[in-house]
Amino acid sequence: MSTSPAPRTRPLRADAERNRQRLIAAAQELFATRGIDVTLDDVARHAGVGVGTVYRRFANRDELIEVVLVGAVRRLADHAEKALANPDPWDGFEEFFVAATRDFAENRGLRELVLERHRGTADAFVDVRNGFQPATTTLIGRAQEAGELRDDLEPVDFPLIQLMLGAVTHHTRDVAPELWQRYVTLMLDGLRTRRDAPTPFAAPAITDAQFDRALT
Repeated sequence: MSTSPAPRTRPLRADAERNRQRLIAAAQELFATRGIDVTLDDVARHAGVGVGTVYRRFANRDELIEVVLVGAVRRLADHAEKALANPDPWDGFEEFFVAATRDFAENRGLRELVLERHRGTADAFVDVRNGFQPATTTLIGRAQEAGELRDDLEPVDFPLIQLMLGAVTHHTRDVAPELWQRYVTLMLDGLRTRRDAPTPFAAPAITDAQFDRALT
């Protein structure tokens, strides 16, 4: 009695993996350009696959966000660690400031996830996001101790400055996508200590609690 050959499953797995990669690529593009409020239906259409394919690969949007953006959040932490390794306090601060601004400018979803603390995001981001915040504080502190950064800058000012720069990117992405670099230069010039006394801030920095409430 002849035995029927076992079903060939490898092509199916290969097709499934190709569809998964198409979905991830589509989500990366949509999250970067439109933010993380895009739906799984949007991702399916952009990838050219059926909606059912998305739901078979990802249980919900948060799971897809985790797959697509956790690496981008980790890169922020890497930028901070690299900047801390720079022996020059100002150069290290400037290096991190520019690298972080570039990442936020090029990826709207990352900016929303990190700076706006978007609701419903996966727990996997919490440790990563919190990991680079102490590094940011250290970068600011050592540049201030070196007399290179105005001493009334507070760590909580950093995300708010990035939100301001993000507004430039949001409104000029389709017109002048690199315009944010102009305002980075302006911002850094204003943050660096000058030989004459810097202009005092018109208002004190808000507290972390106030910052959280402001974004709720």
